Amino acid sequence: MQPGTFCNLDCRYCYLPDRHDVRHMPPEVNEAVADTAAKWSAAGHGVEALWHLGEPLAVGVERLDRLLSRWPRETSHTIQTNGTLINDAWCDLFQAHRVRLSVSSDGPGPMNADRVTRSGRPAASRIEAGLAALRSRAIPFDLLSVVRVPDARTAGAVYSYARDIGAVSLGILPEEKKGAHGRSAAASKEDWTEFFSALYTEWQRDPAVRLRELESVMNCRDSILAGVTYEQLQDIPVEPMPTVSHNGDVTVLSPDFSGHTHPEYGPFTVGNVLDDALDSILARAHERPWVREALTGVRNCRTACRYASVCGGNWPANKYFELGRLDATETAYCRNLHQAKMEGALQCQTPSQ
Repeated sequence: MQPGTFCNLDCRYCYLPDRHDVRHMPPEVNEAVADTAAKWSAAGHGVEALWHLGEPLAVGVERLDRLLSRWPRETSHTIQTNGTLINDAWCDLFQAHRVRLSVSSDGPGPMNADRVTRSGRPAASRIEAGLAALRSRAIPFDLLSVVRVPDARTAGAVYSYARDIGAVSLGILPEEKKGAHGRSAAASKEDWTEFFSALYTEWQRDPAVRLRELESVMNCRDSILAGVTYEQLQDIPVEPMPTVSHNGDVTVLSPDFSGHTHPEYGPFTVGNVLDDALDSILARAHERPWVREALTGVRNCRTACRYASVCGGNWPANKYFELGRLDATETAYCRNLHQAKMEGALQCQTPSQ
């Protein structure tokens, strides 16, 4: 869910195309999605909503409170935030709606140099103030860090930072050529393998923080031990991951398509919740040409790649923005994250969490 397009920061590696614009999600868009969520919840399904794509807190406490209040009480809400706006009023909202927080911060001191305000000033002190507010209210939070220089020293610094600030879990992302950001990080797969091996070693020494990437590696290991074959992998459904933009447009397979247009197929959308119910839109999403091409790419990966059980063969946005095709296979993102995190685990022989 995209409550608003605007972000109060201007991070140098951000991929969002419209983060400079101030556009808010109208109540009728939120209500249309919440109505479908209520049907799913009433049928016994768990419903999770991730508020992202811009800085969700930039829409203001009252507006976001009205949006969240419209959803079924059983909904699990997560907010991905840069943390700079968090104060007591926001903490009240987080606790009232039982929101799970994921804060974007790349580590201590200079490691956060690419997270800057719109005037180009470092945002690190404002991020630290937001984290301090969460700790003062005993509100748990996860950490999401973008790494541009992957090596053993960086791994140690990022892990120590996550541990020292009290993060529950740590997620890692490489700098990506995606969306509005046209540059890939210069690091190689070997650099990333070294990084992940060192990160897992740090965790072995002091398993105080859950590692998102290590958990996905262990899920892959469990699948392999359970005897999942390439043929069986083809039958595993592809997660649609519906993303609803501020204006009600729906995209699938990757939130990173939001706001972008394919030169042949047009906007990366499958419908709008103001025109049709979300469940009906998702039921017909596979009919769109760009979705069919993306699903072909998933099948290609699952058929040919030995790492497919790590990522499921998905991530079509990275394929498109790196290679210009949705039915492509291996990308730099794949090598630097999914392949490297697996090989890093094999290097240090990390036990299961």
